[in-house]
Amino acid sequence: MERQEQDGAGVADSFGRLWTPHRMAYIKGENRAEGHEPEGCPFCRIPTLTDDDGLILRRGKTAYAVLNLYPYNPGHLMVVPVRHVADYAELDAAESAEVAELTRQALVALRTATGAHGFNVGMNLGTVAGAGIAAHLHQHVVPRWGGDTNFMPVVGHTKVLPQLLGETREILAAAWPVDDTTAWGP
Repeated sequence: MERQEQDGAGVADSFGRLWTPHRMAYIKGENRAEGHEPEGCPFCRIPTLTDDDGLILRRGKTAYAVLNLYPYNPGHLMVVPVRHVADYAELDAAESAEVAELTRQALVALRTATGAHGFNVGMNLGTVAGAGIAAHLHQHVVPRWGGDTNFMPVVGHTKVLPQLLGETREILAAAWPVDDTTAWGP
């Protein structure tokens, strides 16, 4: 392949480009909570939105499931207590039980909707542990498939997601197991 001059911008290389400008919002810290107070916390604001606008999959009495706005994989969601609390040990019995139940339901919904082969489930407690929003506890549920790690994230530092978040929310919400004991709504 012959290299061609690019109108004063130098010599073109042979790399293809996959632009992911939405990631710049995450890099710049948009929607990131400042401080430790509920004011300005996105996880405190999300329950005040409609399910579509907040990307909420399921509302419980003390916790809810929501798609991650910056997913690692398609279907990456989080289970979040409604109460603004930073540490898992600070949850009361009802909150910890509901976080566990919504996590269980998330696994069922993701298997049904996506055929995921496995999952990464966990919490990053504290900034030093990798929590992007350390002031409000949240548990990640990341579906995984055999061969889902390829050259794009390893070499290109880019994750290719085959579906828009709104479409993913519709599919997962429809696949969510029915359990009226945890449901609440706006």
